[in-house]
Amino acid sequence: MANPEKVAAVAELTERFRTSSAVLLTEYRGLSVGQLQELRRSLAENADYAVVKNTLATIAAKEAGIEGLDEDLHGPTAIAFVTGEPVLAAKALRDFAKANDKLVVKGGVLEGNKLSEQDVKSLADLESRDVLLGKAAGAMKAALFQAAYVFNAPATEAARTIEALRAKQAEEA
Repeated sequence: MANPEKVAAVAELTERFRTSSAVLLTEYRGLSVGQLQELRRSLAENADYAVVKNTLATIAAKEAGIEGLDEDLHGPTAIAFVTGEPVLAAKALRDFAKANDKLVVKGGVLEGNKLSEQDVKSLADLESRDVLLGKAAGAMKAALFQAAYVFNAPATEAARTIEALRAKQAEEA
């Protein structure tokens, strides 16, 4: 018979897996409590960072329909359940890992796709969604200005030609 506390923990983890836009796995061996608190603060806007038991996380991930995390769930594991922007959470983990070499990013899951350690690093190198949307809007605006210029050019050229003809007729008269 299953322990009620473990059943409740699995149910909570399953719900967190389902409601997260991404899940990033880390190994925190050797980090102090203060360092973990600092990491949690850096992730606060985009993710909840929780130390979990590997067996419970494995069961919860399977119940949530997430496959492929078994190989990364070994050793002391903490999971960043991303509720905000996945890129910003990955950047926060990357930046913290640069300053504290004991934090190891193992991998994760983004929109149902398994991420390797390298995939998480690549995700962290992306610009945020807002910046990418801004760049796309700027590119579209530039394209509209180019189109307006192209459509306006024949009329402008015709007006210049007519004005040149008028000036020539005024000289001849």
